[in-house]
Amino acid sequence: MADTVDLTERLRRSVLDGDAAAAARLANEGLAGGIVPRDMVDRGLIRAMDEAGRLFEAGEFFVPELLVSARAMKAAMSILEPLLAGEAHVSAGRIAIGTVAGDLHDIGKNLVATMLRGAGFDVNDLGVDVTPARFVQAARDGAAVIGVSALLTTTMTSMRATVAALEEAGVRGRVKVMVGGAPVTQEYADAIGADGYSDNAGGAVALARRLVAQSRPS
Repeated sequence: MADTVDLTERLRRSVLDGDAAAAARLANEGLAGGIVPRDMVDRGLIRAMDEAGRLFEAGEFFVPELLVSARAMKAAMSILEPLLAGEAHVSAGRIAIGTVAGDLHDIGKNLVATMLRGAGFDVNDLGVDVTPARFVQAARDGAAVIGVSALLTTTMTSMRATVAALEEAGVRGRVKVMVGGAPVTQEYADAIGADGYSDNAGGAVALARRLVAQSRPS
């Protein structure tokens, strides 16, 4: 059997280095060596994406580094994910994320979704041009957190409409709302009644963890 500690450390390093080919190769090597897929995810991929987020916050990583790390993580996950369905595990939380109605930009949203998956969240990526009604349905389907993104000042009003729709549907009390995107600020998040705001993907993961913790019964 392969050495779990050694292989998961090499897997972690390959993701931080943004080496997608190495990450995929190590995932296959681990499976061939009898390493449990969940161990590779928890000890290798999640640790790597946590570290990538920390380096981004510290100014040692920038968006290009985050993107290549995310790509390497996805290369390994494409191999491991089909084998995880039958494994018992504790999810970090259920999150639905999307770009608001009228906005078709998805690079930032995709990066945040990938970082969240890398951190162990179950992510329902709703895509772009997401109506308030679809966010409401995601809340009804069990999301603990709704992530709402906008890149255009002209579509930011859809964030307010989404929060209002959650209120009107009677589900606002059981779901947390986090917002982000280039034109969004903490002040705007506060003004529309969002529960949290982040201006970067690493911060979004930390915020999601706090919001999920707040949403769970004490």
